[in-house]
Amino acid sequence: MLTYLMFFMFAMTSDAVGVIIPELITTFDLSMSQASAFHYMPMLFIALSGLFLGFLADKLGRKATILIGLLLFALASFMFALGESFYYFLFLLALVGIAIGVFKTGALGLIGDISTSSKQHSSTMNTVEGFFGVGAMVGPAIVSYLLITGVSWKYLYFGAGVFCLVLCWLAYRAPYPQLKRTSTQEINLASTFKMMKNPYALGYSLAIGLYVATEVAIYVWMPTLLLNYEGDLVLIATYALTIFFTLRAIGRFLGGWILNRFSWQQVMFWFSFAISLCYLGAMIYGIAAAVILLPLSGLFMSMIYPTLNSKGISCFPVEQHGSVAGVILFFTALSAALGPLLMGFVGDIFGHVKYGFYLATGFAFLLCLMAIYNLFKDPSGHLLSTNVE
Repeated sequence: MLTYLMFFMFAMTSDAVGVIIPELITTFDLSMSQASAFHYMPMLFIALSGLFLGFLADKLGRKATILIGLLLFALASFMFALGESFYYFLFLLALVGIAIGVFKTGALGLIGDISTSSKQHSSTMNTVEGFFGVGAMVGPAIVSYLLITGVSWKYLYFGAGVFCLVLCWLAYRAPYPQLKRTSTQEINLASTFKMMKNPYALGYSLAIGLYVATEVAIYVWMPTLLLNYEGDLVLIATYALTIFFTLRAIGRFLGGWILNRFSWQQVMFWFSFAISLCYLGAMIYGIAAAVILLPLSGLFMSMIYPTLNSKGISCFPVEQHGSVAGVILFFTALSAALGPLLMGFVGDIFGHVKYGFYLATGFAFLLCLMAIYNLFKDPSGHLLSTNVE
């Protein structure tokens, strides 16, 4: 439950950025590329934190790592109330990113500690990401309500800071399973960099990176894409982001049930193929189709990230889960930072955000190609049958 709530809180702030960006553009007179910094700044520092500090979850233990990350997150969140500068906010978002990278690797390591098989690990990861999906709905809804009532979006971070202090108390009081080491390998930053040469860590990181670049296109730029829509589906366009997050959350809570009935390789292929078709249809038939197809893609995106993340981590022994989670998180957050930034650049160059979505469509099809390879070759099957047992 502690892990579920941490992911819920993280999503409240990170996935609300798409609603905040139009407000920032108006307030600070920013271009799309400049405004996208509000998204890529925390993601960049999550990436760096995961890479350089991910090993702490294995070295210091899950409890200490989680507490350090949560306390830093709370501090940064409360500091939003002290300034009004765009660059001051970016500085705080950098601190938020460092904090998330620390407590998230601890949480991912903890999931491995309480899992007895690769299948259970994947099921738990889908439930965890289900709570993330709920937080992703709550965060934008809170920001939308604040803006409608004339209250600053900064109060979202104040509320997250209070919630984080509650999580700190829970993290301090919760009992943690004893971590059993099966290796005498020293745990440090050097071991993390050594892991970055592992083909399985890199392969899963690439697949997750392509997925994340496809997903963040929706919650960062879809509100801007649909901002001036005036067709027959105005109501759907207004709540498109909420619909997307709702479908994604529903799919994640169903993840364990689906993965128990179908092979995960088949699920990854069919779902990535459906995402590709949603993007392709939106690009071919224009904004009128995008109003339906882009939110619908959330249902098919639901299980891809938690399942790929789980399988990538499960390729390694439990005592290395914090380090490998940090490596995967590095590429995940790097993709989440660069994807929207590249989309913003493309949108600025060609004069409309829809051109950025052409780039995201390419990401979706590359992910589908990797899913096809995994379906027929199953390169990590032998590792998944021996680890997290």
